[in-house]
Amino acid sequence: MRGFRKRYYDLFSRFYDAFITLHSGDRGGALRDYLAQKVGLERGNVALDICTGTGSLLLSLRRYVEEEGLVIGVDFSRGMLRVAREKTEEFPNVLVVEADVSCLPFKGEVFDGATCSHAFYELKGDATGRCLQEVHRVLKREKGFFMMEHDIPSNPLVRLLFYGRILSMGSKKALEILRGEEGIFGKYFLKINRIKTETERSKIIICRKG
Repeated sequence: MRGFRKRYYDLFSRFYDAFITLHSGDRGGALRDYLAQKVGLERGNVALDICTGTGSLLLSLRRYVEEEGLVIGVDFSRGMLRVAREKTEEFPNVLVVEADVSCLPFKGEVFDGATCSHAFYELKGDATGRCLQEVHRVLKREKGFFMMEHDIPSNPLVRLLFYGRILSMGSKKALEILRGEEGIFGKYFLKINRIKTETERSKIIICRKG
């Protein structure tokens, strides 16, 4: 099954950006910039973007850490990472790493902020909990995990696509998260806040480490 998922995302990398734009309504990338700004990064910081996909958020994060800092994107799909490398190849302080987000290849408490944009709901089963545990482990004290996700679409067709994509990948855990976000994230983080974006199609969940 894991091999099938990797092949699926390798193929989906060709259409991923257009699909996310359809769901989020973020045609100019303003939502990604908004998410990056919320993290509160500063020059010289080190940032992590999990399930980075085609790396669309990496350049927004880079603006805040500047040349002295480092931004790392992690994904398990080589197809997605190939697109991400193409977007970021001119910036030596932006790296992409092929890895499983439920077993991150980093030491503890090394990141000043972590993000995930429109991808967390696609994790399956126990991988969601292991991922949150790993993000908590690699974050520095009092730093945060900022997750932007699709809110349930009001448009019937887009809502059908939203649920169809989640269920087609067997991501039933996402439906559980939708029904009880604060309780699930609260198992791993001290403070949980939720922000609605201007498009009202996406939300940001802010999880603070103690």
